Amino acid sequence: MSPRKSQARRFPLVIVANTLPVRRVVTEGKGRWETSPGGLVSALTPIVSDAKGAWVGWSGRSGAAPDPFTHDGITNLPVPISEAEVRGFYHGVCNRTLWPLYHHAVRQPEYHRHWWSRYEAVNARFAAAAAAAAAPNGLVWVQDYHLQLVPQLLRTLRADLRIGFFLHIPFPPRELFARLPWRRQIVQGLLGADVVGFQTTAGAANFARVATRVVDVKRRGSAFSIDGRTMHFDAFPISIDVQRFADCAADPAVIARADEIRHKLAQGQRIMLGVDRLDYTKGIDVRLKAYSDLLSRRERTIRDVVMVQVAVPSRERILEYKDLRRRVEELVGQINGEFAEVGLAAVHYLRRNLPFEELVAMYRAAEVMVVTPFADGMNLVAKEFVATRLDNTGVLILSEFAGAAQELRGAIQVNPHDVDGMSEAMDAALDMSAAEATRRMRALRRRVSRHTVHDWAQGFLDALAAD
Repeated sequence: MSPRKSQARRFPLVIVANTLPVRRVVTEGKGRWETSPGGLVSALTPIVSDAKGAWVGWSGRSGAAPDPFTHDGITNLPVPISEAEVRGFYHGVCNRTLWPLYHHAVRQPEYHRHWWSRYEAVNARFAAAAAAAAAPNGLVWVQDYHLQLVPQLLRTLRADLRIGFFLHIPFPPRELFARLPWRRQIVQGLLGADVVGFQTTAGAANFARVATRVVDVKRRGSAFSIDGRTMHFDAFPISIDVQRFADCAADPAVIARADEIRHKLAQGQRIMLGVDRLDYTKGIDVRLKAYSDLLSRRERTIRDVVMVQVAVPSRERILEYKDLRRRVEELVGQINGEFAEVGLAAVHYLRRNLPFEELVAMYRAAEVMVVTPFADGMNLVAKEFVATRLDNTGVLILSEFAGAAQELRGAIQVNPHDVDGMSEAMDAALDMSAAEATRRMRALRRRVSRHTVHDWAQGFLDALAAD
């Protein structure tokens, strides 16, 4: 397909996201596109392909964008982002302003006007690309906090479109959002959509309170009347591809690998597992302190339990992330220095992104999963662990500040700021009877199986298509 022909086409469904659903891979000097991993891509690509739709996004490299191309039945429409825009839009507003602010301000957000001008410019470029790609009366679904201005910009360009927006991270309460110098611009941007979705009812409620305070709109239940039209907002909790995880967990090779992990890492111990991006919102350092406290109180020894922490590298150019990595690695060293024995570690620390089958094997090998973010829109790791527990074993410890906590009531829920409370929860998880663990896990599995990522995607698009 020639670039000119691709750009001339109009598509009934257009996804607009910060990144394309593919990534560039170079092997033996030859480059190719391959589908990116992750639940969002796996959920949306079949829908977009069936609709003969398009995906607007960034290739991940600064400078000129590649020509439009088709991959697995989806037309990819790359948007260029300059190096200066990467610094101001992505590393600036997205990662150092909005990310910490929306995650309960667990780190101090930074506000710089030159960053904001880059955010506006990139959002305008994405809106223009979507406007050029969408068919008359088509559907456009905008994804996440990077592109909060796009709905209104797009409506100005194409009033005929049905525009949706979904926020994958928490939407903060009014008291926090009020700190944002560009709060009005963001609210007006979101109000340009026909449907705005959030992970939780709390996020939707926060948005409603903010919108009525910041701009002059009339609220009617879960809708606003604005500019002679009605826009709806609601919770659409995201989920995972349950069948994919279950099928992988049932694979004999994965089962054998889980047994091997238990033999090599645990040596008779019970495995307590954490899997997170190396991000300050995930609470990895406090979790390690809670585990250290469990061992310090002599209630457990490393002959009883071992901690495995998988930390996926993230945003390593940003100072706060470099500091977090240093702090986590120092804690791992301190805990092993104090409690390990020759040939027997207290903490196994893996700073890498695991292949899918290896991750599922880790989930199968663990007896206790510890998911303790300070704030999270949803946290799919908790649901992934549950989906792999085909025999209804295992215990989930879950932060009450993760969006998943609203659904996964069978988990042991904890305050991630409370080291003593987390340590006690770890002890309780290890002490839990097999019958109680099975009862809880069975309930968790029913809940996760009832609503998959495919249900989430189709449910949102159905709401968007409705008159």
